Amino acid sequence: MKYYIADTHFNHKNIIQYENRPFKTTEEMDAFMIEQWNKTVNPKDEVFIIGDFCFDNSGVYATRILHKLNGKKFLVKGNHDSFLKNKNFDQTQLTWVKEYAEINDEGTRVILFHYPIASWNAKHYGAIHLYGHIHSHELTDAPDLTNCYNVGVDVNNFKPVTLNEIKQKLKEQGKYWEVKKDGQKNILKNQRL
Repeated sequence: MKYYIADTHFNHKNIIQYENRPFKTTEEMDAFMIEQWNKTVNPKDEVFIIGDFCFDNSGVYATRILHKLNGKKFLVKGNHDSFLKNKNFDQTQLTWVKEYAEINDEGTRVILFHYPIASWNAKHYGAIHLYGHIHSHELTDAPDLTNCYNVGVDVNNFKPVTLNEIKQKLKEQGKYWEVKKDGQKNILKNQRL
């Protein structure tokens, strides 16, 4: 099973106030997110972290947190992932680190980038763009909000989510369409509810 998450901001004191997170301390926040993650993700699952994983210039705290989390972990870099530059960070905790990634999740092309973008590869062929960075803030001025979703913890109950959960939420919001196959031809079919 594949899971997606962004903007955990482990060890970031100011994010509690900035996003009005329901925690008194970073220790409380971090413990809760670790618990939520491990209740959701099994050791053999894959988790794609779409940036801003941890505030830790030393690399030691990020390594410790990653070691506690279930699953095979991948990181698409965010603007606050400075721990990656420190020699004390254990790179073996992550399968790969990229600026941008395209993966396949049960037949759906998934575009992973920390920042929300207006257009992405295969957008008109059913690809879904997953992002973070904006936390709980909505994209209200984007011309086409279909098939893109914020996987940040602030809008997903502080836990990783699956593509099926994402598709269901997009359908409920009227922001999802998929490609249907009609013989040999792929036809765009609007699935807005």
